[in-house]
Amino acid sequence: MADTFVDFIARERDRLHAERDTIFNQQQELEMKLVAINNELAAIAAYEAHKTGKATTPARGRVATTRRGSKREALLALLRHHPVTGLSRGEILEQMGLRTDKSGSMSVSNALTALVKAGQVVRQDGKYKTVSM
Repeated sequence: MADTFVDFIARERDRLHAERDTIFNQQQELEMKLVAINNELAAIAAYEAHKTGKATTPARGRVATTRRGSKREALLALLRHHPVTGLSRGEILEQMGLRTDKSGSMSVSNALTALVKAGQVVRQDGKYKTVSM
């Protein structure tokens, strides 16, 4: 029996959704790897600063090495790994290795607020969760 145009479109839509899901999962994995690498680099910088007694703040005029919005992307990737339970702010800071980093924790708070305002994240019972799309 010959396929109708409607059947063709339905198959094509299913194929594209599956391909998009695959790419989305790959993107999440890469974002989590990026978060882990950034955490390791921050730990190395903190260790070096502690050993030399120098402050860990960047020099004046230095260009930031992470792109704007990357904290939000990292938060979304982390929260997507906990879709049912969600994470509290403290748990997020712990998993991102920022519990003792005042600047980093403030950045996370700002990013969480922006994500809630943008409707990408909701806060329920003190836990942040991604919004299902």
